[in-house]
Amino acid sequence: MTTRREQTSQESRELILSAAAELFAEKGYRQTTFADVAERSGISRGSIPWHFGSKEGLLLAVLERSVDLVRGGFPAESEKGEVGFDRLGEGVDLLLRLPTSRLFVTLLVEALEPGSPIQGRYVEIHDTLRDHCRRWLERLPLPPGISAETLAVTLVGAVIGIHQQWLLAPDRVDPQAAVACLGLLVTGMTPGPSA
Repeated sequence: MTTRREQTSQESRELILSAAAELFAEKGYRQTTFADVAERSGISRGSIPWHFGSKEGLLLAVLERSVDLVRGGFPAESEKGEVGFDRLGEGVDLLLRLPTSRLFVTLLVEALEPGSPIQGRYVEIHDTLRDHCRRWLERLPLPPGISAETLAVTLVGAVIGIHQQWLLAPDRVDPQAAVACLGLLVTGMTPGPSA
């Protein structure tokens, strides 16, 4: 049984994580301070290191929570229904709309820096995306010479690129149209059902 104190502590932790994720997405990791997170979350500044130890600990907790959201955002493999690129489009559209997507794009530059504490988390995020995509692709007829793994790398790369363009210029980029076009290109290269 959870005590009221434990429940309050968990609620505070979630408020801090949500506020930090929003701020890291808006301002980047380096530009965000504990004071910013405290103001946004409504939780005292001193509580943040108590929960997470350091700013880096907070960032890693935000990314871990975000990876869990990505994993939960895709339909389960056991889910019934027709498997096709229209379903992949649904998954891509969902990915574009996840609240964590902007965070991933904003922090990417920091993840690429030598010695970055978040590089491993980014590798895990991309592994998760490619793995889900590959599992979908393995259930479809693919052209000879194209593996599900290679096509998953290509699709995830394309979606990340579409998302980055949309975040930079939302009035110039229609992500749904771009994803639909990507689906048509991929569908056009896959063999239809055998007669």
